[in-house]
Amino acid sequence: MDPVEINAGAWYLRALRADERIDDRPALADLGETDAEYVTRSLAGWEQDRVYSWAVCEPTTGELLGEVVLDVRTGMIRLRARRGHTEATQTVADSVRRFAESIGAS
Repeated sequence: MDPVEINAGAWYLRALRADERIDDRPALADLGETDAEYVTRSLAGWEQDRVYSWAVCEPTTGELLGEVVLDVRTGMIRLRARRGHTEATQTVADSVRRFAESIGAS
């Protein structure tokens, strides 16, 4: 599946990026993710329909506030947030749960 953007009220969800326009790696490092290939592996998860991951973003700046990860096989949702943004990340989990149900994730 191609990455899907989700409008989650005050927040929006998009695929992780590391390109000339947006580089999520510094924000991911704030989450403890220091693997330089993490974004690449996250995109591969979409391509292989195994694991879908989203950046939880502030809509006006696109800044990554947290990450939501859906394991397509189990339906499990994992959340992690940058300091001060736990509420935003928890709020979008319901949107991801509805998405999971719509695609039949277990």
